[in-house]
Amino acid sequence: MSISSINYSSSVLGSQIRNINTQLTDLSTQLSTGKLSQNYSGMGTNEGFAIAGREQLSNIAAYTDTITNVNVNINLANTALQALTTIRNTVQTGSANTAQDLNVNGQTVAQNTAAAQFGSMVGVLNTQSGNRYLFSGTAVNTQSVADAGDIINGTTTQAGFKTVLAERQAADLGANGKGRLVQTQPTPSSVQVSEDTAGSPFGLKISAVSSTLTGATVTGPSGSPVSFSVDLNGVNPNNGDKLSVKFTLPDGTTEQIDLTASSATPTPLGSFAIDASVPVNPTNTATNLNTALDTAIKKLANTSLVAASAIVAGDNFFNTASSAIGTPVNNQAATPAPVTGATALSGASPSDSISPGFVAGDTITVNGTTLSFVSSGATGNQLNVGDSIQTLLSKIDQITGTSKPSTVHGGSITINTDDAASLDITTSNTGALGSLGFGSTPVTATQPPLRVGSSPASSATTLVNGSATTVKWYLGNDGPGSPRSTAMARVDDSVTVQYGAQANEDAIRKELQAVAVFGTFSTSPTGQYSGGQVAALSLRVTQSLTKQPGQQRIEDIQTDLAMAQNTMKDASSRQTQAKAQVQTIIDQAESASPDQVASEILSLQNALQASYQVTSNLSQLSLVKFL
Repeated sequence: MSISSINYSSSVLGSQIRNINTQLTDLSTQLSTGKLSQNYSGMGTNEGFAIAGREQLSNIAAYTDTITNVNVNINLANTALQALTTIRNTVQTGSANTAQDLNVNGQTVAQNTAAAQFGSMVGVLNTQSGNRYLFSGTAVNTQSVADAGDIINGTTTQAGFKTVLAERQAADLGANGKGRLVQTQPTPSSVQVSEDTAGSPFGLKISAVSSTLTGATVTGPSGSPVSFSVDLNGVNPNNGDKLSVKFTLPDGTTEQIDLTASSATPTPLGSFAIDASVPVNPTNTATNLNTALDTAIKKLANTSLVAASAIVAGDNFFNTASSAIGTPVNNQAATPAPVTGATALSGASPSDSISPGFVAGDTITVNGTTLSFVSSGATGNQLNVGDSIQTLLSKIDQITGTSKPSTVHGGSITINTDDAASLDITTSNTGALGSLGFGSTPVTATQPPLRVGSSPASSATTLVNGSATTVKWYLGNDGPGSPRSTAMARVDDSVTVQYGAQANEDAIRKELQAVAVFGTFSTSPTGQYSGGQVAALSLRVTQSLTKQPGQQRIEDIQTDLAMAQNTMKDASSRQTQAKAQVQTIIDQAESASPDQVASEILSLQNALQASYQVTSNLSQLSLVKFL
């Protein structure tokens, strides 16, 4: 019989000891690292949750970085917007000041301040965050606004605002300085005033005439070009009788001239002398009325008209909204006057309607969509022939999707569009469309800046697209859509914020425009009407810088950005909570409990000690002892 030797290294007991040693090594590693294992296979069945959790933590970290960067941009933009608000308030306070002392350059202290503030505004609007221009929309690598000097003074090849302002003023005043009005005496006892050219956008527009002059006959305003006449019919008016003439100015405001018949000596301001010769000669009274009317028109033209012209020149240069402009002559009401939004698209004279008007069966096609005219009961893309001009404009706006509604203002119809290249309007009734001021089809949009159409400007009758010859003040993105949507960021799995801004937004553009107008306009320091010009301009600039119902304000942009920040703040709070929860899941899946590991180590140490004891005893076993 043979007896096999007891080999420790190959015994079951030796294998058990090695296994215990391996477990002790793993547990020691867990105790020192706090992790269940240093490799995936040792992590257990919950490691899948841990991997998904790490991915979520990585996303949260990315969102955190995004939120930090977006907040930097928004804070810089908000600082810039706050600076614009301060500038607005400064200029507005100065323009509202009644002091009109002119320096040698024909400007007030407030105007000099505005000129300096304009340069500051341009600098603010060119604010960068890193290499990103904050007010350029999607064109983040493009300077938002041209240099202040180029905007005002132009370049060697392109005209600046100062040139556009001077051209517009000359066109509105006319060669005779009377706002493009022609004044005559057709008969010794009558006075007539007419606009110089039908459909011209320049000068004073005769709106209404009323009279209490005893024995006098007033005709108009009517005709093309519009005119009115007053015939005293050889009768002297009574003391206190009055003639009132209302004019519409280029900026849409109205002014009224009131002339009162007076026998007082000297003749009071705003009056005309009743002939007091013996025998009485009413022809002399008509001459006095003509002279007084001439004086009043010149004063109006050289004060309020000049100021209104400056405001409109600012709009021609700075307002880059694409538009098509039509100028109807007048409506066919009992007393014809410029059309309004309420003017009907058809109607029998003397109703407030255009002539010729639209009839049932006519169509207008806008960008490929057809609007049809019906007698009544219009639905969808239909119009009643008796609907108003404003109803038609609303239908057109629905089709074009313009962000700026089309308007009827001062007798002119402006069809706005966000995309000048796409506007295309045709009709089956060109005569009716011509009554709206659009004499040729298709109607397309003009992209400002608008310039006086011919030289000399004093006799021009049209505005033309001046893009090729005029400085472009805004250089950033000007495509359709909300400026806020030009910069977007995902800050959570299902949350995005919009924080873009453009220097040509209405609130910013209107402020820049008003400051430029006020700071650029100048007049003769010793001119007869200089004080009146600056006073009228100051009033309009103050109004331009005052919040109007329905108009965007810089504070509205700040509110939009604040909402974006609040959204990010909420997202960040949620992510902080989620991060803690996810980390807990990962820790539970991968972390080793020190207490449990220590307990297991102690247990294994005891088992190892017992194994070593048994092994020791077995190692001393001999045949003699066995027997």
